[in-house]
Amino acid sequence: RYVFFLDPCNIDLVHQRIKSLALCVSACPRKELKTLADIQKFAETNGSTLCSYELQPSAYTTDPRAAKLCPKYPVPESAPIPFFHRCAPVNISCYAKFAEALITFVSDSSVLHRLISGVMTSKEIIMGLCLLSLVLSMILMVIIRYISRVLVWILTILVILGSLGGTGVLWWLYAKQRISASAVESQIAKDNLQALLIYAISATVFTVILFLIMLIMRKRVALTIALFHVAGKVFIHLPLLVFQPFWTFFVLILFWTYWITVLLFLGTTGSPVPNEEGFVEFQMVGPLKYMWWYHVVGLIWISEFILACQQMTVAGAVVTYYFTREKRNLPFTPILASVNRLVCYHLGTVAKGSFIITLVKIPRMILMYIHTQLKGKENACARCMLKACICCLWCLEKCLTYLNQNAYTATAINSTNFCTSAKDAFVILVENALRVAAINTVGDFMLFLGKVLIVCSTGLAGVMLLNYQRDYTIWVLPLIIVCLFAFLVAHCFLSIYEMVVDVLFLCFAIDTKYNDGSPGREFYMDKVLMEFVENSRKSMKEAGRGGGAEGRELKPMVGADEE
Repeated sequence: RYVFFLDPCNIDLVHQRIKSLALCVSACPRKELKTLADIQKFAETNGSTLCSYELQPSAYTTDPRAAKLCPKYPVPESAPIPFFHRCAPVNISCYAKFAEALITFVSDSSVLHRLISGVMTSKEIIMGLCLLSLVLSMILMVIIRYISRVLVWILTILVILGSLGGTGVLWWLYAKQRISASAVESQIAKDNLQALLIYAISATVFTVILFLIMLIMRKRVALTIALFHVAGKVFIHLPLLVFQPFWTFFVLILFWTYWITVLLFLGTTGSPVPNEEGFVEFQMVGPLKYMWWYHVVGLIWISEFILACQQMTVAGAVVTYYFTREKRNLPFTPILASVNRLVCYHLGTVAKGSFIITLVKIPRMILMYIHTQLKGKENACARCMLKACICCLWCLEKCLTYLNQNAYTATAINSTNFCTSAKDAFVILVENALRVAAINTVGDFMLFLGKVLIVCSTGLAGVMLLNYQRDYTIWVLPLIIVCLFAFLVAHCFLSIYEMVVDVLFLCFAIDTKYNDGSPGREFYMDKVLMEFVENSRKSMKEAGRGGGAEGRELKPMVGADEE
């Protein structure tokens, strides 16, 4: 039933496999076998011959071939791996050596062992810091609604000061070089002076363009602040949204486990055929040879389907919150209500959206595989074309993913099919292109700073705590583990926050397109967003009296029906 490797630590790094004779045994040695006599006794007791089949158990201690045909002793204690049915050594020292071989900077074989011992010694601190990153992420999601306005304007001021400072320094260096270059008539000095002039002019043009963009988008930045504020209220009314990443991750783990199990069964199907060395191989013939392609497509499609179900669930819950005028009349569990609508009505929409992403992702992965296989063999032109195709497919995948997410929101609002929802969402996004750009730039940068804040805070706490163990443990690896976990947790939580902001924006855009606040066409939006609309109307009227362009730009958003 089990596969036993005579030398499980003899690992071929090139072909990524164990270079050892493998035998079929009925039981794995559950205790260490120190001599050939112990191996012989194990074979006689359990009926499992740990030496090659051509050597009888009675000859283990007498036949001189036993040194080559039997496992190296002492044979380590091993246990069968569930589902894999492989006898794996309980002591993982040989796998630590395998990891050492992969780390190129390790010249002393004891370095990795010291790193691993540092992790084991600091495991309580690591667990505590991971819990700290989880708590910090949840706290940040609550307080970001209060600091969003200050944070956005601090970032704006820093960008303005940085661009002005860089441009000023370049012009100052140019003026200084020009004065000194008049005394030195060398070609190098003239070239440097000309380069400085080009840099200064380029920086000036960049600064002017940046100012114009900020001037045009200043109203949209205010919308980003308002949306972040409302998103904080959403999490207060819908606290189960915080746990959405955990459920998604749990379902993905279950699916990936199932996928790997089926893959193992596929790897052992086929007809037994003896090879040239006298061993038996299982060779797949007919349609079975192409079954793994189907299995790979299923991996990508179902994974995208699970992620899309999360997006639809979040969109449905947030849409319910937004379009409920009296928040006290919200369902008891909007998340479960959204899941119920997804299962009953919208599984086809989610399946179609995830399949479109799969159709783009598979060609990109094939091109990446071809690029990896041809590395160093193709010419420069072919390499450039491959990279360009991969880049274009990646950009297309990101655009379709964003459009799909908004299509799910439109489906949650109107209960329309995928194609109709995607068309409606695309029209809304095009009508509000500047606002979309502001939200995706300013908002994403704010969330990125939030991730950096959580990682830095957790890392600083880790340095302070692990510093007490600096005399007897290496705490570099524990600190790296903690920081990676902190970034992963912050990314999961703040990605949900970003998703909520995107859903709120589409709801806001649809609300302002079909409602104007008049009796019978009242807004559904929060008071913070209502204040933004009123300020936009005042600015539109003032700009309209002055013939400003901004009034004409805002008009389709607020008064679309009158037009």
